Amino acid sequence: MDQFNQLLQKASRSSFYMMMLNLSLWKKIPFNKPHGFRITKILEHGFEITMPYKRNNLNHIKGLHACGLATLSEYVAGLTLLRKIGAKEYRLIMESLQMKYFYQAKMDVSVKFELDDSWVEEHVKKPLQNHDAVMVELNVNVFDAQKNHICTGTTRWQVKRWDKVRTKV
Repeated sequence: MDQFNQLLQKASRSSFYMMMLNLSLWKKIPFNKPHGFRITKILEHGFEITMPYKRNNLNHIKGLHACGLATLSEYVAGLTLLRKIGAKEYRLIMESLQMKYFYQAKMDVSVKFELDDSWVEEHVKKPLQNHDAVMVELNVNVFDAQKNHICTGTTRWQVKRWDKVRTKV
């Protein structure tokens, strides 16, 4: 088992390791650190992540910035998919991101996203037995603390086995 999965297991049972998980992700993905995204729960098949209502995340009218909400949607979808397929076996690249905004966020927001094993098997692993790459689309709903539906992010990901990745020299 790799270090990331070991840290996930420990973080699901310990607030200290949950803090260590968040710190390590801020270090590995430094452009997300200013947003203050925080994994608050490790679910059986995914994550719950919050984005705080704070100055760094605000737009000109004091709502949470659209780009921060888009990044949150992409972050939870990518992290969940990578957790399910394994970073050592598969490469993951986001092809596109589409957002639909419904309500202005004036408080902390959170997202809960899960992918079960049967979905991953059917949409990722089985198709990769016959194809070099597969495209999957994931929909993430973001809600504020009062359960208002703030936005939906749709990310489209290319998944490929590392042995099929070709790079130009």
